[in-house]
Amino acid sequence: MKLILKKVHIYLYVFSVALSYFLFWPFFKFFSLKPSRYRNMNRFRRYWAIISSALVGFFYRFTYEEPIDWSKAYIICPNHTSNLDISAMCVLVNTNCSFMGKEELKDALVTGLFFRTVDIPVNRDSKMSSYRAFKKATEKLQDGITLIIFPEGKISDDYPPTLHEFKNGPFRLAIEHKIPIIPVSSSNTWLKLWDDGTKHGTRPGICEIYVHKPIETINMTLDDSDNLRDKVYNIIAEKIGSEGIAAAMI
Repeated sequence: MKLILKKVHIYLYVFSVALSYFLFWPFFKFFSLKPSRYRNMNRFRRYWAIISSALVGFFYRFTYEEPIDWSKAYIICPNHTSNLDISAMCVLVNTNCSFMGKEELKDALVTGLFFRTVDIPVNRDSKMSSYRAFKKATEKLQDGITLIIFPEGKISDDYPPTLHEFKNGPFRLAIEHKIPIIPVSSSNTWLKLWDDGTKHGTRPGICEIYVHKPIETINMTLDDSDNLRDKVYNIIAEKIGSEGIAAAMI
């Protein structure tokens, strides 16, 4: 019976996302027509994430190691266990931002408009696609736009999820452009909705998101990129390791 209710809840969540998307679509479409309007597109995407989640009982609680100055550009590096991580980042980053994600998102119904405009699609199996994506990312950073990059590159196939190896891309970008990295640890979103929620269903609740202090890269060189990658990995692994176990026991 409990699993049936969880399965029903995922359909309610999908309906909530779809319904609110189509209600917001005229605004998304209008703001997508010019890059000068992308900031407003992000603002409305944030509202959409809050509303579509709250309607079915998903809420996000952010804990900060130190206050974040959102007037600066950052590269945000969260771990990735759930589609809710995307909504959480939309809510967290209260400024102009772009996601970098897999190329297939450009053709998806809900994400397509964003990945054809404000966000950056990338096919990691194609050197040319990766080059174009990182060139576009460079332009955005130079314009003061924050990037959100899930360094694992995917949601774990394991259940319970494990933290997978990080890609080098975001860390090289951060060092090349002297942009601070912000690690973000999501310890329990997978308990609310793992992956897309279709296999284990979903349950409402509070998603705990820990925002670590920014790591400055101003004195680093590209030779430090592996060390930076490993540092961010260890910060997140330590946080979700302790909190994730506690969350799973609740």
